[in-house]
Amino acid sequence: MTTSVRAASAPAVLVLEDGRVFRGRAYGAVGETFGEAVFSTGMTGYQETLTDPSYHRQVVVMTAPHIGNTGVNDEDAESGRIWVAGYVVRDPARTPSNWRSQRSLDEELTAQGVVGISGVDTRALTRHLRERGAMRAGIFSGPALGGAAGSAADAQLLARVRQAPEMTGADLSAEVATEQPYTVPAIGPKRFTVVALDLGIKGMTPHRMAQRGIEVRVLPATATVEDVYAAGPDGVFLSNGPGDPAATDLTVIRAVLDRGTPLFGICFGNQLLGRALGFGTYKLKYGHRGINQPVQDRATGKVEVTAHNHGFAVDAPLDRVSDTPYGRAEVSHVCLNDNVVEGLRLLDRPAFSVQYHPEAAAGPHDAAYLFDRFTTLMSDQGAQRA
Repeated sequence: MTTSVRAASAPAVLVLEDGRVFRGRAYGAVGETFGEAVFSTGMTGYQETLTDPSYHRQVVVMTAPHIGNTGVNDEDAESGRIWVAGYVVRDPARTPSNWRSQRSLDEELTAQGVVGISGVDTRALTRHLRERGAMRAGIFSGPALGGAAGSAADAQLLARVRQAPEMTGADLSAEVATEQPYTVPAIGPKRFTVVALDLGIKGMTPHRMAQRGIEVRVLPATATVEDVYAAGPDGVFLSNGPGDPAATDLTVIRAVLDRGTPLFGICFGNQLLGRALGFGTYKLKYGHRGINQPVQDRATGKVEVTAHNHGFAVDAPLDRVSDTPYGRAEVSHVCLNDNVVEGLRLLDRPAFSVQYHPEAAAGPHDAAYLFDRFTTLMSDQGAQRA
């Protein structure tokens, strides 16, 4: 529930599921919102974060203290709307200052009805989430706050927060995916056709493939095996997306693996490939979010700085090659902060995935080679068929 009232002077409160309360001022729309409280460590790229469908039903806390200084433009959005359920910042910019800025972040949040809060000690909030874990939260401002304060009022808001749905068990891909198929044409001569399953895809991802001569046919999350192969794909791509991977159907992915079609998955797609191979998934305590996460490619030893947005991970052994229904598989990448699985690779079939975002929106560019690896996989597969 939101209103169109500007937030400049409205008091606001953030209530966490465990009873912790943070007070501040409304930022963006005035009203109320609920979601899972998570934090993002990116120093920049807030517009790409806000419009990433993977943040659906999440209240995002920015660890960088100063947000909104470059404003908002019409070019950097990763989808057609803001997806975050709520937004938490410490010091919002008074006036944006960038030659590409077309309006302020506050104006954009208000226009899209996104309830936020500013003036929060985001350092203390982030430490709390690191210690206690991601949890449900609510932001209340204006009439939704009721003008009341004190323990009794906070208890009433807390009760409402605890009624909100949890992220565990949530099947959300269909809520953020395209309803109609669409095509992103290859830039220059067409080399391959790839079917991308939209589980919450970002706009830059098919663009990165198009730059490599790939025509990308984006299908809804509900696409069938017949839908996928009607496009005559040289490869299949599994996108990022929100929700619990354990709640997602694997029929299409298993069919792609059975047929030996080259497959590349990122983020949520990595988790789904892991499940299709027989591995479990689990919820991380507070997840990985931001554009500065260190990951090691175990084959080369190279360390990449990567963009992340995930609260779940694959439970696969790091110390051995595993036998799966589709041949041998290994963990190809690992997070250097906590040894979380960051990539999988089949050794006997043309399929691989990573847990992070190689499309580099909003950076960094260390992982762009993965799109080249996908084209090589399709090229090699085509040569074998010939």
